[in-house]
Amino acid sequence: MELWEKIVIGILMLLVVLWFLPGTRNMIEASKDAPRDWKGFLMPMGAVVLFIVFLILTL
Repeated sequence: MELWEKIVIGILMLLVVLWFLPGTRNMIEASKDAPRDWKGFLMPMGAVVLFIVFLILTL
């Protein structure tokens, strides 16, 4: 990949981050009042980890 392509991709990535920044700030502020639901997060993550371990062991 040429240098100018890397520079253009970097500028585009920076613009995307800056574009989503206001919405991200609003989501963070709104999530401070939301109830914590760790069980809803940990159960799917545990299932993914167990599935990956299963795939590794079956090779």
